[in-house]
Amino acid sequence: MSNEVDIIEDDLLALDKDIFTFLLKDHSRSHYFEKHNDGVPEDESKQCNIHWMTHDYEERGEGYRYDEPIKSECISGTHEKSRILMPRVLKDRQAQTKRTRDMAEVFTPSWICNKQNNLIDEAWFGRKDVFNHENEDNTWTPTEGKISFPDTKGKTWQDYVAEHVLEVTCGEAPYLVSRYDTTTGEKLPLEMRIGLLDRKLRVVDENAKDDGEWWLFTQVAYGATYGYEWQGDSLLLAREALLYTFVEHYRQRYNGENPEPRMLQMIAYLVSWNIFQMDGLKGVVPETCANMYVRKVDLFGETEELVVCKGCKEGTLTHHNGIYCEIVEWSTIQTGLAYHNGKFAGDIRKKKTLRFIDVISKKS
Repeated sequence: MSNEVDIIEDDLLALDKDIFTFLLKDHSRSHYFEKHNDGVPEDESKQCNIHWMTHDYEERGEGYRYDEPIKSECISGTHEKSRILMPRVLKDRQAQTKRTRDMAEVFTPSWICNKQNNLIDEAWFGRKDVFNHENEDNTWTPTEGKISFPDTKGKTWQDYVAEHVLEVTCGEAPYLVSRYDTTTGEKLPLEMRIGLLDRKLRVVDENAKDDGEWWLFTQVAYGATYGYEWQGDSLLLAREALLYTFVEHYRQRYNGENPEPRMLQMIAYLVSWNIFQMDGLKGVVPETCANMYVRKVDLFGETEELVVCKGCKEGTLTHHNGIYCEIVEWSTIQTGLAYHNGKFAGDIRKKKTLRFIDVISKKS
Protein backbone atom coordinates (compact mmCIF):
# COMPACT_ATOMS: atom_id res chain seq x y z
CA MET A 1 0.00 0.00 0.00
CA SER A 2 2.76 2.49 0.91
CA ASN A 3 4.24 2.30 -2.58
CA GLU A 4 0.88 3.34 -4.01
CA VAL A 5 -0.01 6.05 -1.48
CA ASP A 6 3.29 7.50 -0.24
CA ILE A 7 5.00 9.86 -2.67
CA ILE A 8 8.72 9.12 -2.46
CA GLU A 9 10.77 12.31 -2.60
CA ASP A 10 13.55 10.63 -4.61
CA ASP A 11 10.93 9.70 -7.23
CA LEU A 12 10.04 13.37 -7.59
CA LEU A 13 13.73 14.22 -8.00
CA ALA A 14 13.94 11.60 -10.73
CA LEU A 15 11.25 13.53 -12.61
CA ASP A 16 13.08 16.84 -12.13
CA LYS A 17 16.27 17.35 -10.11
CA ASP A 18 15.28 20.95 -9.26
CA ILE A 19 11.70 20.28 -8.18
CA PHE A 20 12.26 21.02 -4.48
CA THR A 21 13.53 24.48 -5.29
CA PHE A 22 9.88 25.13 -6.10
CA LEU A 23 8.04 22.79 -3.73
CA LEU A 24 9.85 23.96 -0.59
CA LYS A 25 9.75 27.71 -1.16
CA ASP A 26 7.97 30.01 1.28
CA HIS A 27 7.07 32.97 -0.93
CA SER A 28 5.77 35.18 1.88
CA ARG A 29 8.95 34.81 3.93
CA SER A 30 11.18 35.18 0.86
CA HIS A 31 9.34 38.29 -0.36
CA TYR A 32 9.53 39.87 3.11
CA PHE A 33 13.30 39.48 3.33
CA GLU A 34 13.73 40.66 -0.26
CA LYS A 35 11.96 43.90 0.65
CA HIS A 36 13.69 44.42 3.99
CA ASN A 37 17.08 43.05 2.91
CA ASP A 38 18.10 42.23 6.45
CA GLY A 39 17.76 39.50 9.01
CA VAL A 40 17.97 36.73 6.43
CA PRO A 41 19.58 33.59 7.86
CA GLU A 42 22.80 32.87 6.00
CA ASP A 43 21.63 29.45 4.82
CA GLU A 44 18.42 31.02 3.46
CA SER A 45 20.01 34.00 1.75
CA LYS A 46 18.95 32.79 -1.71
CA GLN A 47 15.56 31.29 -0.85
CA CYS A 48 13.45 31.01 2.29
CA ASN A 49 11.81 27.61 2.64
CA ILE A 50 8.78 26.52 4.60
CA HIS A 51 9.68 25.49 8.18
CA TRP A 52 9.03 22.24 10.03
CA MET A 53 6.82 23.80 12.73
CA THR A 54 6.48 20.42 14.41
CA HIS A 55 8.61 18.66 17.04
CA ASP A 56 8.04 15.21 15.50
CA TYR A 57 11.43 14.99 13.78
CA GLU A 58 13.74 16.72 16.29
CA GLU A 59 15.31 13.47 17.46
CA ARG A 60 17.06 13.40 14.08
CA GLY A 61 19.11 16.42 15.11
CA GLU A 62 20.21 19.46 13.16
CA GLY A 63 18.06 20.28 10.18
CA TYR A 64 14.91 18.82 11.74
CA ARG A 65 14.24 21.22 14.61
CA TYR A 66 10.87 22.88 15.05
CA ASP A 67 11.93 26.31 13.82
CA GLU A 68 14.30 25.21 11.04
CA PRO A 69 13.56 25.32 7.30
CA ILE A 70 12.88 22.05 5.51
CA LYS A 71 15.75 21.34 3.12
CA SER A 72 15.81 18.93 0.22
CA GLU A 73 18.81 17.07 1.61
CA CYS A 74 16.87 16.29 4.81
CA ILE A 75 14.10 14.43 2.97
CA SER A 76 15.86 12.91 -0.04
CA GLY A 77 19.12 11.40 -1.25
CA THR A 78 18.95 8.07 0.56
CA HIS A 79 16.31 5.35 0.90
CA GLU A 80 15.82 6.22 4.57
CA LYS A 81 15.54 9.99 4.11
CA SER A 82 13.11 9.75 1.22
CA ARG A 83 10.72 7.89 3.55
CA ILE A 84 10.84 10.30 6.47
CA LEU A 85 7.65 12.04 5.38
CA MET A 86 4.59 9.86 5.04
CA PRO A 87 0.84 10.45 4.88
CA ARG A 88 -1.13 10.28 8.11
CA VAL A 89 -2.86 7.05 7.04
CA LEU A 90 0.52 5.25 7.03
CA LYS A 91 1.64 6.50 10.45
CA ASP A 92 1.17 4.23 13.43
CA ARG A 93 -1.78 4.79 15.76
CA GLN A 94 0.37 6.36 18.49
CA ALA A 95 1.81 8.95 16.09
CA GLN A 96 -1.68 9.81 14.81
CA THR A 97 -2.99 10.27 18.36
CA LYS A 98 -0.03 12.49 19.28
CA ARG A 99 -0.65 14.75 16.28
CA THR A 100 -4.32 15.08 17.22
CA ARG A 101 -3.48 15.88 20.84
CA ASP A 102 -0.58 18.28 20.21
CA MET A 103 -1.69 20.10 17.04
CA ALA A 104 -5.43 19.33 16.76
CA GLU A 105 -4.75 17.41 13.54
CA VAL A 106 -8.12 16.01 12.49
CA PHE A 107 -8.74 12.89 10.45
CA THR A 108 -11.46 13.45 7.85
CA PRO A 109 -12.78 10.33 6.07
CA SER A 110 -12.88 10.65 2.28
CA TRP A 111 -16.63 9.96 2.21
CA ILE A 112 -17.21 13.06 4.34
CA CYS A 113 -14.97 15.15 2.07
CA ASN A 114 -16.99 13.83 -0.87
CA LYS A 115 -20.34 14.61 0.76
CA GLN A 116 -19.32 18.18 1.56
CA ASN A 117 -17.76 18.79 -1.85
CA ASN A 118 -20.94 17.42 -3.45
CA LEU A 119 -22.96 20.05 -1.58
CA ILE A 120 -20.72 22.77 -3.01
CA ASP A 121 -21.26 21.45 -6.52
CA GLU A 122 -24.99 20.99 -5.97
CA ALA A 123 -25.22 24.72 -5.19
CA TRP A 124 -23.05 25.68 -8.20
CA PHE A 125 -24.77 23.44 -10.77
CA GLY A 126 -28.28 23.58 -9.33
CA ARG A 127 -28.63 19.79 -9.28
CA LYS A 128 -27.50 16.74 -7.30
CA ASP A 129 -25.08 13.94 -8.18
CA VAL A 130 -22.98 15.97 -10.61
CA PHE A 131 -19.72 14.08 -10.24
CA ASN A 132 -20.82 11.00 -8.30
CA HIS A 133 -23.70 9.33 -6.50
CA GLU A 134 -23.32 8.65 -2.77
CA ASN A 135 -24.11 5.09 -1.70
CA GLU A 136 -25.56 4.00 1.65
CA ASP A 137 -22.34 2.26 2.70
CA ASN A 138 -20.25 5.49 2.54
CA THR A 139 -18.89 4.65 -0.90
CA TRP A 140 -19.68 6.54 -4.09
CA THR A 141 -20.22 5.77 -7.76
CA PRO A 142 -18.79 8.20 -10.35
CA THR A 143 -21.25 9.61 -12.86
CA GLU A 144 -20.85 8.22 -16.35
CA GLY A 145 -20.17 10.32 -19.41
CA LYS A 146 -19.23 13.96 -19.76
CA ILE A 147 -20.30 16.46 -17.09
CA SER A 148 -22.99 18.79 -18.50
CA PHE A 149 -23.04 22.47 -17.57
CA PRO A 150 -25.96 24.92 -17.09
CA ASP A 151 -26.61 26.93 -20.23
CA THR A 152 -26.38 30.25 -18.40
CA LYS A 153 -23.88 33.09 -18.21
CA GLY A 154 -21.03 32.42 -15.78
CA LYS A 155 -21.69 28.66 -15.72
CA THR A 156 -19.47 27.32 -18.49
CA TRP A 157 -16.90 24.61 -17.97
CA GLN A 158 -14.21 27.30 -18.10
CA ASP A 159 -15.99 29.21 -15.30
CA TYR A 160 -16.06 26.07 -13.16
CA VAL A 161 -12.35 25.44 -13.63
CA ALA A 162 -11.53 29.07 -12.74
CA GLU A 163 -13.78 29.18 -9.65
CA HIS A 164 -11.65 29.93 -6.56
CA VAL A 165 -11.64 27.25 -3.86
CA LEU A 166 -9.84 27.27 -0.50
CA GLU A 167 -9.24 24.53 2.07
CA VAL A 168 -8.54 26.09 5.47
CA THR A 169 -6.06 24.35 7.80
CA CYS A 170 -5.69 21.91 4.94
CA GLY A 171 -3.31 19.35 6.43
CA GLU A 172 -2.57 17.00 3.52
CA ALA A 173 -5.40 18.67 1.52
CA PRO A 174 -7.98 15.84 1.32
CA TYR A 175 -10.70 18.26 0.19
CA LEU A 176 -8.55 19.37 -2.76
CA VAL A 177 -7.04 16.09 -4.00
CA SER A 178 -7.87 12.51 -3.07
CA ARG A 179 -5.12 10.23 -4.32
CA TYR A 180 -6.17 7.63 -1.75
CA ASP A 181 -9.10 6.84 0.51
CA THR A 182 -8.19 8.27 3.93
CA THR A 183 -10.27 5.57 5.63
CA THR A 184 -8.88 2.45 3.96
CA GLY A 185 -5.54 3.78 2.71
CA GLU A 186 -6.26 2.37 -0.74
CA LYS A 187 -5.18 4.36 -3.79
CA LEU A 188 -8.08 5.76 -5.83
CA PRO A 189 -8.09 5.68 -9.65
CA LEU A 190 -8.58 9.08 -11.29
CA GLU A 191 -12.24 8.48 -12.06
CA MET A 192 -13.00 7.82 -8.36
CA ARG A 193 -11.36 10.95 -6.96
CA ILE A 194 -13.51 13.50 -5.19
CA GLY A 195 -11.31 16.52 -4.36
CA LEU A 196 -12.20 20.00 -5.61
CA LEU A 197 -9.09 20.12 -7.80
CA ASP A 198 -9.73 16.53 -8.93
CA ARG A 199 -13.12 17.69 -10.21
CA LYS A 200 -11.65 20.68 -12.03
CA LEU A 201 -9.11 18.43 -13.74
CA ARG A 202 -11.81 15.95 -14.78
CA VAL A 203 -13.66 18.83 -16.43
CA VAL A 204 -10.50 19.94 -18.22
CA ASP A 205 -9.82 16.38 -19.41
CA GLU A 206 -13.37 16.11 -20.78
CA ASN A 207 -13.60 19.49 -22.50
CA ALA A 208 -10.19 20.67 -23.73
CA LYS A 209 -10.24 20.55 -27.52
CA ASP A 210 -6.47 20.15 -27.96
CA ASP A 211 -3.19 19.84 -26.03
CA GLY A 212 -2.71 23.59 -25.81
CA GLU A 213 -6.11 24.19 -24.26
CA TRP A 214 -5.63 21.24 -21.92
CA TRP A 215 -2.32 22.65 -20.65
CA LEU A 216 -3.70 26.18 -20.28
CA PHE A 217 -6.78 25.19 -18.29
CA THR A 218 -4.82 22.73 -16.18
CA GLN A 219 -2.81 25.75 -15.06
CA VAL A 220 -5.99 27.76 -14.54
CA ALA A 221 -7.32 24.94 -12.31
CA TYR A 222 -4.19 24.99 -10.17
CA GLY A 223 -4.17 28.78 -10.06
CA ALA A 224 -7.71 28.76 -8.63
CA THR A 225 -6.99 26.20 -5.89
CA TYR A 226 -5.78 27.41 -2.47
CA GLY A 227 -5.04 26.02 0.97
CA TYR A 228 -3.04 26.87 4.08
CA GLU A 229 -1.50 24.85 6.90
CA TRP A 230 0.69 25.41 9.97
CA GLN A 231 2.78 22.21 10.08
CA GLY A 232 5.49 22.10 7.44
CA ASP A 233 5.47 18.35 6.91
CA SER A 234 1.73 18.23 6.24
CA LEU A 235 2.03 21.28 4.00
CA LEU A 236 4.76 19.64 1.93
CA LEU A 237 2.74 16.44 1.66
CA ALA A 238 -0.18 18.51 0.38
CA ARG A 239 2.02 20.27 -2.19
CA GLU A 240 3.44 16.93 -3.33
CA ALA A 241 -0.05 15.45 -3.63
CA LEU A 242 -1.24 18.32 -5.83
CA LEU A 243 1.88 18.08 -8.00
CA TYR A 244 1.71 14.30 -8.35
CA THR A 245 -1.97 14.53 -9.25
CA PHE A 246 -0.86 16.54 -12.29
CA VAL A 247 1.71 13.84 -13.14
CA GLU A 248 -1.00 11.17 -13.01
CA HIS A 249 -3.37 13.13 -15.26
CA TYR A 250 -0.54 13.77 -17.70
CA ARG A 251 0.37 10.09 -17.81
CA GLN A 252 -3.23 9.14 -18.47
CA ARG A 253 -3.52 11.63 -21.33
CA TYR A 254 -0.16 10.82 -22.90
CA ASN A 255 0.02 7.01 -22.63
CA GLY A 256 2.21 6.77 -19.55
CA GLU A 257 4.73 9.46 -20.50
CA ASN A 258 6.09 11.81 -17.83
CA PRO A 259 5.66 15.58 -18.16
CA GLU A 260 8.67 17.67 -19.10
CA PRO A 261 10.53 19.36 -16.21
CA ARG A 262 9.38 22.80 -17.39
CA MET A 263 5.75 21.72 -16.98
CA LEU A 264 6.39 20.18 -13.58
CA GLN A 265 8.09 23.38 -12.47
CA MET A 266 5.18 25.50 -13.68
CA ILE A 267 2.68 23.47 -11.65
CA ALA A 268 5.01 23.36 -8.64
CA TYR A 269 5.39 27.14 -8.87
CA LEU A 270 1.61 27.65 -8.76
CA VAL A 271 1.25 25.12 -5.95
CA SER A 272 4.00 26.72 -3.85
CA TRP A 273 2.18 30.06 -4.00
CA ASN A 274 -1.33 28.72 -3.45
CA ILE A 275 -0.69 26.07 -0.76
CA PHE A 276 1.07 28.13 1.88
CA GLN A 277 2.24 28.03 5.48
CA MET A 278 0.16 30.26 7.75
CA ASP A 279 -1.10 30.76 11.27
CA GLY A 280 -4.80 30.89 10.44
CA LEU A 281 -5.67 32.90 13.57
CA LYS A 282 -3.24 35.69 12.71
CA GLY A 283 -2.76 35.61 8.94
CA VAL A 284 1.03 35.53 9.33
CA VAL A 285 3.79 33.00 8.78
CA PRO A 286 3.78 30.85 11.97
CA GLU A 287 5.89 32.07 14.90
CA THR A 288 7.05 35.29 13.22
CA CYS A 289 5.35 37.72 15.60
CA ALA A 290 7.73 38.96 18.27
CA ASN A 291 7.84 40.89 21.51
CA MET A 292 10.92 43.08 21.14
CA TYR A 293 12.99 45.36 23.34
CA VAL A 294 13.49 48.66 21.55
CA ARG A 295 16.30 50.99 22.60
CA LYS A 296 15.15 54.56 23.30
CA VAL A 297 17.36 57.58 23.84
CA ASP A 298 16.08 60.68 25.64
CA LEU A 299 17.33 63.41 27.95
CA PHE A 300 17.79 60.88 30.73
CA GLY A 301 19.96 58.51 28.70
CA GLU A 302 19.31 55.13 27.08
CA THR A 303 16.47 52.86 28.11
CA GLU A 304 14.91 49.71 26.72
CA GLU A 305 11.17 49.41 26.25
CA LEU A 306 9.36 46.13 25.59
CA VAL A 307 7.17 46.42 22.52
CA VAL A 308 4.49 43.73 22.41
CA CYS A 309 2.94 42.60 19.13
CA LYS A 310 -0.26 44.64 19.06
CA GLY A 311 -2.15 42.10 16.96
CA CYS A 312 -1.32 39.26 19.36
CA LYS A 313 -2.27 41.41 22.34
CA GLU A 314 -5.62 42.38 20.80
CA GLY A 315 -6.31 38.94 19.30
CA THR A 316 -7.10 40.38 15.88
CA LEU A 317 -5.98 39.75 12.29
CA THR A 318 -4.51 43.24 12.00
CA HIS A 319 -1.53 45.03 13.56
CA HIS A 320 0.72 41.97 13.83
CA ASN A 321 4.45 42.56 13.55
CA GLY A 322 5.02 39.13 12.02
CA ILE A 323 5.33 38.32 8.32
CA TYR A 324 1.88 38.57 6.73
CA CYS A 325 1.16 35.80 4.23
CA GLU A 326 0.85 36.90 0.63
CA ILE A 327 -1.00 35.17 -2.18
CA VAL A 328 -1.60 35.77 -5.87
CA GLU A 329 -5.03 36.01 -7.44
CA TRP A 330 -4.14 34.60 -10.84
CA SER A 331 -6.16 35.79 -13.83
CA THR A 332 -8.76 33.35 -15.17
CA ILE A 333 -6.82 32.88 -18.39
CA GLN A 334 -3.33 34.38 -18.56
CA THR A 335 -1.41 34.59 -21.78
CA GLY A 336 1.58 34.85 -19.48
CA LEU A 337 1.11 31.36 -18.10
CA ALA A 338 4.07 30.23 -20.14
CA TYR A 339 7.61 29.05 -19.74
CA HIS A 340 10.35 30.08 -22.15
CA ASN A 341 14.08 29.44 -22.20
CA GLY A 342 14.20 28.38 -18.57
CA LYS A 343 12.25 31.37 -17.24
CA PHE A 344 8.64 32.05 -16.45
CA ALA A 345 7.49 34.57 -19.03
CA GLY A 346 4.80 37.17 -19.35
CA ASP A 347 2.20 38.15 -16.77
CA ILE A 348 3.01 35.40 -14.32
CA ARG A 349 6.16 37.27 -13.28
CA LYS A 350 4.31 40.60 -13.27
CA LYS A 351 1.80 39.22 -10.81
CA LYS A 352 0.38 41.34 -8.04
CA THR A 353 0.64 39.88 -4.58
CA LEU A 354 -1.93 40.57 -1.90
CA ARG A 355 -2.02 39.90 1.82
CA PHE A 356 -4.27 36.95 2.51
CA ILE A 357 -6.16 38.86 5.20
CA ASP A 358 -6.92 41.64 2.70
CA VAL A 359 -8.30 39.15 0.15
CA ILE A 360 -10.53 37.61 2.83
CA SER A 361 -11.79 41.02 3.97
CA LYS A 362 -12.65 41.96 0.37
CA LYS A 363 -14.64 38.78 -0.20
CA SER A 364 -16.47 38.80 3.15
